[in-house]
Amino acid sequence: MAQYKQASANNQTKVGAGKLIGIFVSAASGSPTMVVYDSQASSASDPKIIDTFTPVAGTMYYFGPNGMFFNKGLYFVIANTVSWTAIYE
Repeated sequence: MAQYKQASANNQTKVGAGKLIGIFVSAASGSPTMVVYDSQASSASDPKIIDTFTPVAGTMYYFGPNGMFFNKGLYFVIANTVSWTAIYE
């Protein structure tokens, strides 16, 4: 069963292996960017799941029912204003 977490700042969403199913961006402004890491320790030196991209408000980024597998954890780094919800297992 999928879980979710809503945030508007850098966030350690999950520790341990899992699947990223999607990201919903509800607000984004001020040249926003987002990077998603496979990290259990809120570390930007761990492997990137998704490299730097510009999220668009009102957009659902869906990675299919099988999602994107990660090993260590799920860590989001944002710049400027981004309000988002991660859907993961």
